[in-house]
Amino acid sequence: MNAKDLTATKQILALEKTDSQSVNHDDEMTGSTRSAAKPPQLTNPDLYVNRELSLLAFQRRVLEEAQEKNNPLLERVKFLSILGSNLDEFFMIRVAGLMRQDDAGTAETAADGMTSAEQLEAIRGEVANIVAAAHKCLRRQLLPGLERVGIRIREYKQLSAAQQARAAKYFSHSVFPVLTPLAFDPGRPFPHISNLSLNLAVLIRDAEGEEHFARIKVPITLPQLIAVDGPARRMKSDNSAKQQTFVWLEDLIASNLIRSSPGMKILEAHPFHVTRDAEIAIQELEAGDLLENTEEGLRQRRFGDVVRLQVSAGMPSNILRILISNLEVSRKQISKHSGPLSLSRLKYLAAVERPDLKDQPFLPVVPPVFEPEAEEEDLFSAIRSRDILLHHPFDSFQPVIDFLERSARDASVLAIKMTLYRVGRNSPVVERLLEAVEEEKQVAALVELKARFDEESNIEWARAMERQGVHVVYGLLGLKVHSKITLVVRQEGDTIRRYVHLGTGNYNPLTAHLYTDLGMFTADEDIGADASDLFNYLTGYSSKKDYRKLLVAPINLRQRFQEMIQREIEHQRHSKNGHLIFKMNSLEDPEMVRLLYEASQAGVKVDLLVRGICSLRPGVQGVSNNIRVISIVGRFLEHSRIYYFHNGGEEQIYLGSADLMSRNLIRRVEVLFPVEDRRLVRHLRDHVLEIYLADNVKAREMHADGTYSKRPLAANEEPFSSQDWLLSKRGSRVPFARSAHESSE
Repeated sequence: MNAKDLTATKQILALEKTDSQSVNHDDEMTGSTRSAAKPPQLTNPDLYVNRELSLLAFQRRVLEEAQEKNNPLLERVKFLSILGSNLDEFFMIRVAGLMRQDDAGTAETAADGMTSAEQLEAIRGEVANIVAAAHKCLRRQLLPGLERVGIRIREYKQLSAAQQARAAKYFSHSVFPVLTPLAFDPGRPFPHISNLSLNLAVLIRDAEGEEHFARIKVPITLPQLIAVDGPARRMKSDNSAKQQTFVWLEDLIASNLIRSSPGMKILEAHPFHVTRDAEIAIQELEAGDLLENTEEGLRQRRFGDVVRLQVSAGMPSNILRILISNLEVSRKQISKHSGPLSLSRLKYLAAVERPDLKDQPFLPVVPPVFEPEAEEEDLFSAIRSRDILLHHPFDSFQPVIDFLERSARDASVLAIKMTLYRVGRNSPVVERLLEAVEEEKQVAALVELKARFDEESNIEWARAMERQGVHVVYGLLGLKVHSKITLVVRQEGDTIRRYVHLGTGNYNPLTAHLYTDLGMFTADEDIGADASDLFNYLTGYSSKKDYRKLLVAPINLRQRFQEMIQREIEHQRHSKNGHLIFKMNSLEDPEMVRLLYEASQAGVKVDLLVRGICSLRPGVQGVSNNIRVISIVGRFLEHSRIYYFHNGGEEQIYLGSADLMSRNLIRRVEVLFPVEDRRLVRHLRDHVLEIYLADNVKAREMHADGTYSKRPLAANEEPFSSQDWLLSKRGSRVPFARSAHESSE
């Protein structure tokens, strides 16, 4: 626990101690019994967990999956690589932002009261502990475990003579031609070190005895793990598996450097890894062309200030001084490691072909109405008949692509409109939109250029679509368009009917197989009309404020959401049955946190499933003792947003793209949509939300001090994993649309 959280916990416990614990919530509401001391003010900074430290607590939960012995070995390695990638992004964005604030002398504090300098100090200590634990897990658990099943990572000097010969041959043929050593001396400036690059700092002595520094970039275009065994050798204990020995590419390069500098003596070679500020500053008000401005920002990202320098534990002080001076970093920004400098590179180890060491594959379910033999009219008829809900990855994402394909070739479809946030490199979704243009449909796509780390891919797709005749819009001034919505306009006799797909996740088939998300097809007239108004807002100059059913940020989402929580408080006061269940990625907005505190104080039962950041402190007597917070990290990344309101028995559920973060409610275009089919409402309540709340295997429960712990099994309680259950029940869970001849409930 960091110093800030420890102080806050002591203060909260002191406040709780003065409260009369005999006061129940009904008494508090009626005022018949009062505690001697009032609960703390809801604006008290001690009631809020720092956003950055909460995000690091999530990274600890990712690390726990790597430490979990019941997970397959290579899946555990994968979690370490995810941890490394997450920490890279954390430094590029969050730490970089705090450093800019600190350099500017900004006195502004967050809801938790911490200054940027205090946050940076706490972050450095917490990251050091996390990374040390990760390397310990790799060194003591994962690598020995892999060794026992025939996968070995060796240092070059540990290889046999035959293995070294094979490795040296590979170096000569495939690696050496790619390398470009860059010297640093009075005649040649220190080379630019690009963001997230792995490099070798090399000390060379020439024929005259002079020592020189050179930098060699480890090429990312080559395999990072080099196999050095000869013909496959089957293991004695398992005829289905073969022994595989690998050496890291940087070790291979360092051990064969003499070939790149003939006439020189290689004295030392030490790896180092650089992380830079990667936030793109887009001055939209001054930018005449958002596309051009974003491209310029991408170029600048390579040259952002260095925020972290990772070096090998054995790097000597004279070489380190050269890096410190030329990269302009302080000692606080340096971390030393004896293992791989970038944990994210462990993804190459996780990719080794050993299915027996990975999760069992599964086939997502495709609803019958989306089967290839079904006709276009069957699909549209089914959507008219009843809303169709899909729960990815348990249900296939292919129906979304098929919906676009059938819309593209259906002669009755007039127009397709779509928002695109992260679509990936090889996007079948975009391909279907291009097909629709060829079929002479009117196609409009809002491509969000500011989707962090997907800007380049989105720019490429935007240009490709423009060339083919798609009407492309590049986001809105001052806002990031994060909503996930597709509108298909169809001529049906004398009627124009609108079909809409809305989702909680991106239109990306790859991530749809890795993330849990929800999507819904509907022909609801009000939602269709709202979708048209939304696209007019996105592509034109509409300032419509009164959406019929959709909650749209930054227009009406916050207000309507607050009203629904206040309504739940009123139900609790009158009927004593208030209940909220919110599932989201992050909870950070101070106003929403305060409102949930108020709901708890009124006696409303609040269950929060929050994957990542949670600034709310549960379990504080008199403030949040009716709130529990659960986080689940498992095989799939929990990405769906579900908001359940008991509403006095008239249950309401909203799904969508928005988390309860200030950025989502103020600075993004988000959409939450209602689920009104009672079967789907019951399904989401009983077979999704309650399933997650029952998890006692992957679930971690949050405590008032911001820490998390595994939920202990009660007496006679069996282990229960929500994601495993959902996998086992796929195809028999979601009440898909009935056929046209079925009667409605």
